[in-house]
Amino acid sequence: MAVLTEEQTMLRDAAKGWTSESAPVGALRKLRDGKSKQSFDPAAWAEMGEMGWAGVIVPEDYDGSAFGYLGLGLILEETGRTLTASPLLSTAMIAASALQLGGSDDQKSAWLPRIATGGAVATLAVDEGSHHAPARTALTATKSGSGYVLNGTKTFVLDGEAADLLIVVARTGGAPGSTDGLTLFLVAGDAPGVARTHLSLLDSRGAARIAFDGVEVGADAVLGEVDKGWAVLEPVLDRAYAGLAAEMLGSASAAFDVTLDYLKTRTQFGQVIGTFQALQHRAAKWFTDLETTRSCVEAALEALDAQNTKGGADSRALASLAKAKASDLVHLASNEMVQMHGGIGMTDAHDAGLYMKRARVTEALFGGASFHRDRYARLMGF
Repeated sequence: MAVLTEEQTMLRDAAKGWTSESAPVGALRKLRDGKSKQSFDPAAWAEMGEMGWAGVIVPEDYDGSAFGYLGLGLILEETGRTLTASPLLSTAMIAASALQLGGSDDQKSAWLPRIATGGAVATLAVDEGSHHAPARTALTATKSGSGYVLNGTKTFVLDGEAADLLIVVARTGGAPGSTDGLTLFLVAGDAPGVARTHLSLLDSRGAARIAFDGVEVGADAVLGEVDKGWAVLEPVLDRAYAGLAAEMLGSASAAFDVTLDYLKTRTQFGQVIGTFQALQHRAAKWFTDLETTRSCVEAALEALDAQNTKGGADSRALASLAKAKASDLVHLASNEMVQMHGGIGMTDAHDAGLYMKRARVTEALFGGASFHRDRYARLMGF
């Protein structure tokens, strides 16, 4: 596991303190029960911006702190512990990475300072079906004069309803299934022809289905090179995989801590249930998987920090390894949390259900365990 610097430890501790006090699990319950169709609390996001969390990976020239992917991963882990609903992943990790990896100087200047201060929400619109399949993009971008016209639909777009900026993966050439002919475009969330529909997800968080009907953009909206968007998209997705895995690690860790406390206090048949050997074995397996996954997640984040280019096979493989392990881990953790709590774990009054629902969403988000095991094997030449 990574040996944290003093600054990284301070950042993690600050995140732990803020999430426990200002964004506990109860905040997600309030968001759910309020039925506002918001995917996050704007006030909480504003506080994150004030604390500098939105600019952790943004260069100092654009008002960020350039503190690295491991630093942002530590924050995401703490937000995962309390199921904090925020656009930290979609905006501070994914969109900020896309702009840095493929953006022009003008594009970076226009958006990175706003992202770094929490003044803008940005997201990646990539998938068009129920499964993560970026190469199957069918949304078209047709040349029109000096610009392009976008037609098609994206679905399960994180924080899509609230996004000021949409980074849209479109097809300017080739056929669905091919990584050739993809182009990334920057599109304003309120651009004419953009229609956003709220999707209520199992975990009480929000996403959007976004239809693009004759959306006109200029040549300056292209992020990177025309037809060569995969060169930017793939490393951006690696960062999405690693960042989400860090959040999932936090959720599984919190579920373990809550369950361990329960095992130490709940009595049955005149004994504390934590003395039952069968439960001890299950808890030991859970703890071992937690530590293994932590090593994988931190290795992926450190690999992203170590590279000065858009990525290589090692960072790609480590990102998929982290996401595959984290998907397996949250599935185990959420099941064990419910089962070891017995009857109370089946009720809505207990937080176990919230952790299970979030687990099921994050397992599938940006590809499940099988998707990433296959990708890892392919990248490693197995």
